[in-house]
Amino acid sequence: MAEGTGLIKRFYTEVIEGGNLDRIDELVVDDVLDHEEGLPGQPPGREGVHFYVTAMRAAFPDLKVKTSGPALADGNLEAMHVVLTGTHQGDMAGIAPTGRSVEFGGIDIIRVEGGKVAEHWGVTDTLTLMQQIGAVPQ
Repeated sequence: MAEGTGLIKRFYTEVIEGGNLDRIDELVVDDVLDHEEGLPGQPPGREGVHFYVTAMRAAFPDLKVKTSGPALADGNLEAMHVVLTGTHQGDMAGIAPTGRSVEFGGIDIIRVEGGKVAEHWGVTDTLTLMQQIGAVPQ
């Protein structure tokens, strides 16, 4: 089995959907290098992962992984496409709660080191998300 097999899926299931923020420390190195621009004010490293997940779960407390896959692993690299759903119930990057349902996707690629995420590249469909909460015209 490749070093990173299943790490992204675990992160989405246990942390993003399950809300278990303690898992971040178990799954991510302290100085993780994130190549995706997350949210305004997001700090670097593991602290930034905590910031991102906390903000997303505050905005969408019922966030669910609708679909995930395909998941691919090759050596110390892992990649996965995911679709998330939720209800806009809290502030999202300055946008007040609307009560609207959202569905948006993303693609993640990680580099695993010592069984933890050491580097992340990602693309999240933020435009669709912002359109669905009315922050950007469709």
